[in-house]
Amino acid sequence: MTTTTTITADVLVVGFGKGGKTAAHALTDAGRRVVLVEQSENMYGGTCPNVGCVPTKMLVHYSNAKRLEDDAQEFFAGSVAGVRALTSAFRRGNFEALDGKDTATVITGTARFVDPHTVAVGEGDDAITVTAQTVLINTGSEPMVPAIPGLAESPHRVSSTDLIQQDRLPERLVVIGGGYLGLEFASIYRHFGAQVTVLESADRLLGREDEDVAQVVTDILQGDGIQIVTGATVVAVRDEGAATTVVYEKHGQTLSVEADAVLPATGRRPATAGLNLEAAGVHTTPRGAIEVDEHLRTSQSHVFALGDVNGGPQFTYISLDDARIVLDQLLGEGKRSTADRVAVPRTLFMSPPLATVGLTETQAREQGRNIVVSRENVADIVAMPRAYTVEETRGVMKFVVDADTDLVLGAALLSIDAQEIVNTVALAMRHDVTATELRTSIYTHPSSTEALNEVFDKVVRSSE
Repeated sequence: MTTTTTITADVLVVGFGKGGKTAAHALTDAGRRVVLVEQSENMYGGTCPNVGCVPTKMLVHYSNAKRLEDDAQEFFAGSVAGVRALTSAFRRGNFEALDGKDTATVITGTARFVDPHTVAVGEGDDAITVTAQTVLINTGSEPMVPAIPGLAESPHRVSSTDLIQQDRLPERLVVIGGGYLGLEFASIYRHFGAQVTVLESADRLLGREDEDVAQVVTDILQGDGIQIVTGATVVAVRDEGAATTVVYEKHGQTLSVEADAVLPATGRRPATAGLNLEAAGVHTTPRGAIEVDEHLRTSQSHVFALGDVNGGPQFTYISLDDARIVLDQLLGEGKRSTADRVAVPRTLFMSPPLATVGLTETQAREQGRNIVVSRENVADIVAMPRAYTVEETRGVMKFVVDADTDLVLGAALLSIDAQEIVNTVALAMRHDVTATELRTSIYTHPSSTEALNEVFDKVVRSSE
């Protein structure tokens, strides 16, 4: 006879992502009994520390440290070993930090809703039923595989997770899709020594960015030796022994490129399959995301969805902010919402990184804004000697400023330390700090932020 263990909690968290674990810690500290269910012991802490932000950015660091005399395969294997050591430590720390609390329990297994307050985890003698007054769903997202003949079943198809867990560097990597993930991996693996080809269906890379900025990105990637093919529609993947051939069409011609590994980088979808959300009465969108309001409540008022699974921007820091919103509902005044988010930055971690925030010049002009624009190549910014001290002078800085109010409307920073500079700019945008104030502020020297002294000087003077 099979016996099912039943656990009753105040809060059930499904998924060990950034939002879920942050909320779980705060709720246990507030005296709530919390049970967190994570389907894989390899994902304690979520995507970011295991297969996302941390390992990929560590690979960026390692790949840029590779010397010409280093053996590519040996150097890559050593880099992967370093990544594994760090991610294992983070994973262990995430588990122990939460499960070690008196009022928290971490269960490893796949959760499936039985009713709006209950999930079943596991089967047979290992089955556990968890019932809670409040439920947080934080299951994240998963890669989408485009419907290209031969791709899904190809042994050469790899996900981003597969790539960073392999010990062997693919000699020829083909990336399908020239978005953030695709370009980041293209840059990383090219710096490790792989031959990399990016196949992008649009006429240019980064269609949401201004064309002049996207062109500098393209120039840098091509300068690193990455082959970029735009206007390319992939029509088939044909395996041929130890390699595969990716067939694509461009301008009416059928062309192909051989590869040892093929990375589809065409987007991710919310991971809701298997949750049996129908039993919980939780509604989803046609794209599979869980429907939420501005407070992240689902169609069931006691169920919240945090992170990628709710269809919002797929960033770890958004998942963190989701936790703040939910915690304000459960422990605070209930005022915080997604509508509070202003000037949220993002970064493409190529080398050097591209960080953006706010409106592009194109978007501002389409809105009829009265703007002034400053654009300066990093190599020409006299007030930014750090670029020369670290021998990375490639890139461009571009700002869009409201000519009537002197407020910054947007920025595109393609430079060393861009991922840090953009946070200063975003904070200024949220609090109506003017371009003049940014221009005349005191920054440490030599730093990348002090470039604002020079670049904004041109913006402000042209608007006066």
